[in-house]
Amino acid sequence: MYSGSGQPRQERGQDSMSRSLPHLSQLCPVGSQDALALRSSPPGLKSPSSPSGASLGGSLPWGLSCLLAVQHILVLACLLCVTHLLLLHSLLPGGLSYSPAQLLASSLFSSGVSTALQTWMGSRLPLVQAPSFEFLIPALVLTSQKLPMAIRTPGNCEHRASTWASLVVPRLCGGPGCHSPDLRNASLREVSGAVVVAGLLQGTLGLLGGPGRLFPHCGPLVLAPGLVVAGLSAHREVALFCSAHWGLASLLILLMVVCSQHLGSCRLPLCPWRPAAASLTRALSPAFRLLSVLIPVVCVWVLSAPLGLSTGSLELSAPPEAPWFWLPHPGEWDWPLLTPTALTAGISMALAASTSSLCGYALCSRLLHLPSPPSHACSRGLCLEGLGSVLAGLLGSPMGTASSFPNVGTVSLTQAGSLRVAHLVGILCMGLGLSPRLTQLLTAIPLPVLGGVLGVTQAVVLSTGFSCFHLADIDSGRNVFIVGFSIFMALLLPRWLREAPVLLITGWRPLDVFLRSLLTEPILLAGLLGFLLENTIPGTPLERGLGQGQEVRMLQTPRKKAVQEYGLPLPIQSLCACLPQSLRCLCPLPEDVGDKEGELSDPGETADLLPGFGEPEFGPTRDGLKSQ
Repeated sequence: MYSGSGQPRQERGQDSMSRSLPHLSQLCPVGSQDALALRSSPPGLKSPSSPSGASLGGSLPWGLSCLLAVQHILVLACLLCVTHLLLLHSLLPGGLSYSPAQLLASSLFSSGVSTALQTWMGSRLPLVQAPSFEFLIPALVLTSQKLPMAIRTPGNCEHRASTWASLVVPRLCGGPGCHSPDLRNASLREVSGAVVVAGLLQGTLGLLGGPGRLFPHCGPLVLAPGLVVAGLSAHREVALFCSAHWGLASLLILLMVVCSQHLGSCRLPLCPWRPAAASLTRALSPAFRLLSVLIPVVCVWVLSAPLGLSTGSLELSAPPEAPWFWLPHPGEWDWPLLTPTALTAGISMALAASTSSLCGYALCSRLLHLPSPPSHACSRGLCLEGLGSVLAGLLGSPMGTASSFPNVGTVSLTQAGSLRVAHLVGILCMGLGLSPRLTQLLTAIPLPVLGGVLGVTQAVVLSTGFSCFHLADIDSGRNVFIVGFSIFMALLLPRWLREAPVLLITGWRPLDVFLRSLLTEPILLAGLLGFLLENTIPGTPLERGLGQGQEVRMLQTPRKKAVQEYGLPLPIQSLCACLPQSLRCLCPLPEDVGDKEGELSDPGETADLLPGFGEPEFGPTRDGLKSQ
């Protein structure tokens, strides 16, 4: 596959057969079993473990790409339903003046737009954008300010007992004590206003290039605690949804483990109906591992229907009835409500989402064995994520967009990620967002399926965070303190403030919302504590993991390939000279701009993440791409 810039773009993969080209590729182990990933080697060198016989110019079959895209949409749908269910549950009892499916459709549409922009000219990584818990936590704090103190207190036993029941049974207005829909709509408008503020602030941070300049100072001891806390912070929500039916949740988790691990090396032909004479070799693929989310979800979903175990939420499918087609546009229901409390909640959302996205960039590049993202790629990614959140808030969505950890966990679980798949996810999300009735089908996913999928994918994120520790000297007392203190305090403070919310009552509601939103974001606390401790406590570069993590990695991977991975498309790159000096942080450095015209691409730069599919062919030149 090739990028829209006309430059060949490498996408990492496994279970690969290197193909005959002027230069061969070295195969390096990734993960467990026989998973392999391509790493380009110097010309003339041949890895003894690299089987030859196919070229690196092939790409993923369209059928397999579509299946992987549907798989990612299912994971995105699980995160989408969970966040919206928890938010709607936190509102005052009553109805809405529009269908809840339209909320899902607007979020899905903005996620598709943000994903397409992110993969085209953002971070240039195959990252799926979706609503995240970093937006949910401040939104819950914001909506809880309108509830009576006895209801909003987390220690209230009646509140805990009714949590699960209200997720299954919609809380519709049916008595004299119910509130009017205007109060519920006003709460959602205020949350949408916070999302717009978060998007504007996040986009401004990306334009200024601040987080991108700080990213090189975030070593393994900063990223690893953030990833560990990101994996652990969702355990309460996962347990809540799995408790709807532990049998279905256990079956789903068991099938996902068996497909991804025990049957991961089982290879099947991609097209078993195609005659063997149609090609010299029949392509085999680890089908169970590649579809280790799609197959279990479909099996459990189909099994739950005839057994009467389907426990999908009714609140997201509550009346009024959703239309078949609509064109999302700002102000359809009403404009976002900007209040002082929405402003402070939006600031917390922006800081937490930026921290989460930077960890997501590092996680995705590590899984795909790519160089660490440069500062200009991180700045562009944050800027476009902010644009996606602004779009989501203007469309009435109560959730912004950020890099989805469950989808990155799916890439690690299946050991397959592709830009083509990410492009398809963006297009399909935009298509589904145009039809709230079709989006409403996602609400039929049983609640234990939502919890099981998020549980396994978050566990993979957690384990990947632990794997980052080996880059630093984990036996050092300095590093042991930084890791333990950052993780423990990031989990302790939110729990402490949930149990004792009166500790942060200052008398001024905007300040209360800001402090509670900021101090209950686990990933923000982990990243901030890790960054401060890592950069203030003395330590050698080798002890901090900088000598092994970044410098050696850049030596193993040529700088030219890093430029091509994160470079802008040619039509956009030509506009960099027109940007003011303050915005040049979004563009690659002048000495990093691509190669000379007509130069042959390096081996591996045209490889798909799953090489071995397709006919042998040589990597095209840029002139050839332009002529097409």
